[in-house]
Amino acid sequence: MKSYLALALGLFLVCLLAAAWAAPFAFEFSANQGAVLGSPEDALAFEPAEQIAESGQNPTSTPQHTHTPALPDTNTPLPPHTNTPQPTQTHTPPPTHTTTPTPIPTYEILRGKVLPERANCRYGPGWMYLYKYGLVGSSNLEVIGRTDRGYWVLIQAIGGNNPCWVKADLMELTGDVMSLPPVEVGVVQAWSPYYAPLTNVSARRDGDIVTVSFAPLMRRAGDETIPILYVVEAWVCQDGEFGFVPYGSNFTYIEVLDEPGCEQDSYGQALAAEKHGYTWPVEFIWP
Repeated sequence: MKSYLALALGLFLVCLLAAAWAAPFAFEFSANQGAVLGSPEDALAFEPAEQIAESGQNPTSTPQHTHTPALPDTNTPLPPHTNTPQPTQTHTPPPTHTTTPTPIPTYEILRGKVLPERANCRYGPGWMYLYKYGLVGSSNLEVIGRTDRGYWVLIQAIGGNNPCWVKADLMELTGDVMSLPPVEVGVVQAWSPYYAPLTNVSARRDGDIVTVSFAPLMRRAGDETIPILYVVEAWVCQDGEFGFVPYGSNFTYIEVLDEPGCEQDSYGQALAAEKHGYTWPVEFIWP
């Protein structure tokens, strides 16, 4: 029992000694706390260095609260979004086909001399056309045109204005007949004001022969006093050449030679004559 009392007494004394040792430190802390004004953050931020030295504390052992200023925003702004134009598809047109223009031939007016003592000059380029006037041998004339193949030429007096057709081999020309300008066969034709065109004009083929037929033209008395009553003007192929060939007859049909071997399509027209001139030509279907 005595031993327990001795042990309890010893523990009591130890507690007293511990309490006595801790008392100064508690007082110092209270005094320091009472000397600081303002908020705890101010006390930490503005505590004098002398007070820290007097307290005996290590300055580096107490964390100091410092206000770190906010860093400026260093984010580089992104450039504004711009729409980059996309390359547009361009349509390149195909190369155009260019044709080389055909050179325009240069024609000229010639002079010519009548070779025979007498020559007939006509309204059309052929012996079957009506007579217009006569030419005197050795006369010098102006040659102003030709048919497509140059078999007949269009002449007039030098400086004149009354042309007619004469066969080319009856003239001595000062140049090439093909250098003359080609002209229409009816350019000086005399047209009848009294009769209508032919009727019932048709054509049929038998090999190389095309027969053109038509109804007769009823003429008044005296108007039929001409050598050739009917004419067919044909553009046909003969001997491998395509060109104008006229035919004349006093019957109501005319046979025309049309051979193969030309690229062009043949065609023709029929007309009737009376002493004042010709009826208007009638084209027909070529067989």
